[in-house]
Amino acid sequence: MLRAFGLSIVGIFHPKMLWLTIRPFLVISVLWGMLFFFMWEPALESIRIFITTSFLTAWLSDVMSATGWDEIRAVMAPLLLVIFLIPFITISLLAFVAFTSVPAVVRYLIKQPNYAQLYEAHGGSLLGSVGYAFLSIFICLGIVFLTFPIWWIPPMVSVIPPLIWGWLTMRLMTYDVLARHASEDERVALMEAHRWQLLAMGIISGLFGAVPTFFWATSAIAFVFFPVVSFMALWIYSLVFIFSALWFGHYLLDALKVYRATNGVSIHVN
Repeated sequence: MLRAFGLSIVGIFHPKMLWLTIRPFLVISVLWGMLFFFMWEPALESIRIFITTSFLTAWLSDVMSATGWDEIRAVMAPLLLVIFLIPFITISLLAFVAFTSVPAVVRYLIKQPNYAQLYEAHGGSLLGSVGYAFLSIFICLGIVFLTFPIWWIPPMVSVIPPLIWGWLTMRLMTYDVLARHASEDERVALMEAHRWQLLAMGIISGLFGAVPTFFWATSAIAFVFFPVVSFMALWIYSLVFIFSALWFGHYLLDALKVYRATNGVSIHVN
């Protein structure tokens, strides 16, 4: 795992990998920028009305007063909107990276001598990737909504998201990295044998991605200027996700090579 981590640090500075951090950022920024242009002010107005009529926000206000976060009460409306949008922005970027960038990362890795002899078993497919991603995202959103009230208790907003994104990162990256080269049985076997290492890698990746989340959670300025700040944070997320793809790629392709050698699987070169 540490070896794969070191190789990924070196690999992220390759021009192709740096471009892969920019491409998802540009696409998702444009899409969310258009949404912000049309919905930001109307959404804030709706939340302000909700704040004045809901008992829930009165409870949240009391919690913030008890925990010493009185200054956040002044920006309650943008705070609620930001907390609501963060999961959707993050998941949309992660899904886009999984569908479009992870295959490019794998193609980059497979050209390296360590993995050049791995034959393609084609245990996954685009349709399978889409279905697996939608199921994983559906579960992830369910966890987000179930844990949402706890996010308001400091410092849970900087603890829970990395765990959620870590689990989702593990699920999406593992499938897409192995989709082309591993059979379905090999993918299941590798996920079972390395589940704790993969989960740890996902959580660590989630912690790296928590940097912009922590900034949003601790800065009133970030809430007020969220449409601008979010674009900066999106690139950080994109960088983390491409690094994660490299990390999972190095680790899983090497694990696949070892698995085949251990189980006496013959090697074919396409």
